[in-house]
Amino acid sequence: MPEHHNHTHGTQILGKRTELYFSLLCGLFLLLGFILATWSTVTPVIPLLAYIIAYVFGGYFITMEAATKLRKGLFEIDFLMIAAALGAAYIGSWAEGALLLFLFSLGHALEHYALNKATKSIKALSNLSAKTALLKNGEALKEIPIEQLALNDVIVVRPHTKIAADGVIIKGASTVNQAPITGESMPVDKTAFPDLQQIPSFSEIDKQHLVFSGTINGDNALEVRVLKLTKDSTVSRLIRMVNDVETQKSPTQRRTKKFEKIYVPIVIAVVTILCFAFVIIPESFEASLYRAITVLVAASPCALAISTPSAVLSAIARAAQRGVLIKGGKALEDLGSVTTIAFDKTGTLTEGKPSLKEVMAFQNFDKSELLKLLFEVEKLSNHPLAKAIAQAIKEKEQLVSANLAANVKAVQGKGIQATYKNEPVYIGNTKLMEDAHLTVSEAVKNQINTQLEAGETVMLVGYKNDIVGLVSVMDVPRKTAAKTLQRLKKIGIKNMIMLTGDHERVGQAIAQQIGLTESRGNLLPEDKVTAMKTLLKHNNKVAMVGDGVNDAPAMALSTVSIAMGAAGSDVALETADVALMSDKLEMLPFAIGLSRASKRIINQNIFISLGVVAILVPVTILGLTNIGLAVLFHEGSTIVVVINALRLLAYTED
Repeated sequence: MPEHHNHTHGTQILGKRTELYFSLLCGLFLLLGFILATWSTVTPVIPLLAYIIAYVFGGYFITMEAATKLRKGLFEIDFLMIAAALGAAYIGSWAEGALLLFLFSLGHALEHYALNKATKSIKALSNLSAKTALLKNGEALKEIPIEQLALNDVIVVRPHTKIAADGVIIKGASTVNQAPITGESMPVDKTAFPDLQQIPSFSEIDKQHLVFSGTINGDNALEVRVLKLTKDSTVSRLIRMVNDVETQKSPTQRRTKKFEKIYVPIVIAVVTILCFAFVIIPESFEASLYRAITVLVAASPCALAISTPSAVLSAIARAAQRGVLIKGGKALEDLGSVTTIAFDKTGTLTEGKPSLKEVMAFQNFDKSELLKLLFEVEKLSNHPLAKAIAQAIKEKEQLVSANLAANVKAVQGKGIQATYKNEPVYIGNTKLMEDAHLTVSEAVKNQINTQLEAGETVMLVGYKNDIVGLVSVMDVPRKTAAKTLQRLKKIGIKNMIMLTGDHERVGQAIAQQIGLTESRGNLLPEDKVTAMKTLLKHNNKVAMVGDGVNDAPAMALSTVSIAMGAAGSDVALETADVALMSDKLEMLPFAIGLSRASKRIINQNIFISLGVVAILVPVTILGLTNIGLAVLFHEGSTIVVVINALRLLAYTED
């Protein structure tokens, strides 16, 4: 197929899909002309009129493209298709020419439509960040566009709003959802930087004091000092990274260009020479011209032009039936050639939300009482982890609130404190317990380390004067993850690596549970890009599976990018070459198998189409066949490759 072109020329009376509609109209009038031609009662001029209309619709955009290239001195397949169609019309083979234009224009239009995803992904990214910021000037607040923010400006971030700039917290504490940028499954506690007189550079500040544009603030207001201009912010970097990669031409496009530059001039030269064959051999000019046009029709790569699009369209249609969206032939072919797949964790290999993992009672404290305590206290908190714990206990234990807890207060970065049955209760980390003068024994510390090694987020429970238990939560693996990875390994995927913004320990725990070959944690978007570059260097072709904005740059850099559908962000879906729209990871082995089957059929079709041309052109040049037989073989090869491609509609996994 030709390279991606921006068709700004010509009419767009039917909108952005005009080219596709023109191609379909060409096919409609081609079919109408063929049907009318079979009716003996219809005068020949009527089907001829239908073919002429098909020529107009099928040849319009191809002619515009060929004219644009000719002005630049380029002779490519667009030109050859138009020349072949006109030649077919000259010798009376209108149906042949119309079919040629229909098949080529259809593939051309669909390829052009599919490759618009780069523009869409940039638009989706730009929608991520806040459009305005609350600038603080003394005690006054003024809403301004984020582009007007300057370094060291102070902005106010209200609860449950998007953070408008990359910066350091100078006042307040809150829980921030960083999943859109880092992919972390758990919200992160953020506190103000302690020394406002000596704030270091952005890269040197501890992450607990930093906020990123595009992330979402929690329950409390924050004041943030801007440390990066909008053009240098996290979201802006993501846009640049995606744009830089998306605009690069694919190897397939470059190979097609090389083929066109060789094949088309040769055919034009041969046909031109044959027009003057009467000078050398004893025949009339009309006979030489007839032979030249016959060779032009025989050499026009009709079957070759449809060999790849027909297989691609069949495979894409089959994939869509199973809830897999594949955006174009390059993605389809590349998917089957990868032997290394990189996965995001949160929402891809895991459920993407905290789940209650363990409730453990200490010191002979009754577990049922511990569950009641946790339920009563946690249900009063707005923290996402607290909500998950309370909901899980309620569903599992069928508890009904007796309103035994009160005075719940968040202790930023440590946990929560409250009263339960009029006695103090603390739920949080070791630091919270120590501040409450509760002793954390070595046995408890060892238990905490055991839970942490398993990738769990652990909170101790202090009640009255003792630590009475612990509760842990975890972003658990998808139920189908382990089985899917086993199937991928079985079909030849050698390396399966997790790239996550979550803690290294969490990633390792998930990796061991589901059977990954490697896990890399604590990765920001640019770290994922670096990791992807390393993987590409050592593995040549790498697929990336993700669902968030933080995955978009690495996905764009990968050989083929795969997005989780229902759970995926708009950015990931727009950036991706393949989208699992049913949000089923288990569809990935099917998609890879389908890709490999389509590649086999594409190779078969190319062999058939080039084989027919290789035989038919010399035979036609030597005058050993007439136009009727040439058209028969030519059309026969087209029908064969189409039927061969349609086999993909019935593809099933082995």
